[in-house]
Amino acid sequence: MSYVRPAIVLTIVLTLVTGVIYPSVTTGISAALFSHQAAGSLITDGDKVIGSSLIGQNFTHNNYFWGRLSATSDSPYNPLSSGGSNLAASNPALDKIVADRVAALRAADPQSSPQVPVELVTASGSGLDPQISVDAAKWQTPRVATARGLSVDQVNKLIDENTSSPIIGFAGPAVVNVLELNHALDKLSAK
Repeated sequence: MSYVRPAIVLTIVLTLVTGVIYPSVTTGISAALFSHQAAGSLITDGDKVIGSSLIGQNFTHNNYFWGRLSATSDSPYNPLSSGGSNLAASNPALDKIVADRVAALRAADPQSSPQVPVELVTASGSGLDPQISVDAAKWQTPRVATARGLSVDQVNKLIDENTSSPIIGFAGPAVVNVLELNHALDKLSAK
C-alpha cells in the first residue's frame, strides 16, 4: 500500500508536466516565433482562405498548373487519409494510372515536350505534396500561357518569382508551390 500514493502523485505530476505544461509552452513559443506556420501556413485572398501552402490541391483546369497526383483514398489531397498508393513498380494498376495521366497531360499540353516530368504522373509518399520541380512547372507553361492569354515569358517569370530554393544549396532541388503559383497567376490575370 505504501507504493500506491507515490504512484498516483507521480502520475498526476507527469500528466500535468507532459500533457499540459510542456504542450502549452511549445505551442506558445511556436505561435510567438512562427505565427504563420503555427496557424497552418494559410494562403488568403483578401479575407478568404484559399488553402494551405503545406497541402496540395486538385487543379485540373488548363489555366492552372497541375500538381502531383494524390493517392489519398476517398478524395484527392484529403489530409485525413494521407498516404502513398503502395503500388509496386511492377503493378499493372500503377502502369494504367501513369499511362492515363501521361495521356491527359499530353492531350492538355500537345505543344509541350513528349517527355513528361515524373512527378506529374506519380503520387508522393504522402499524397499531399504541394510542390513540383521547376522543370515540371515549365513543362506546363505553354498550356497555361495559352489558356490565360499570356506570353510564355510572363508565365516563366512568374514561375521564377515563385521558386523556392533549398536552405542549404545541396539539400534538394528548387521547387514551386503549385497553390502559390496559381494564386499569383490569378492576381496577374486580374490586373
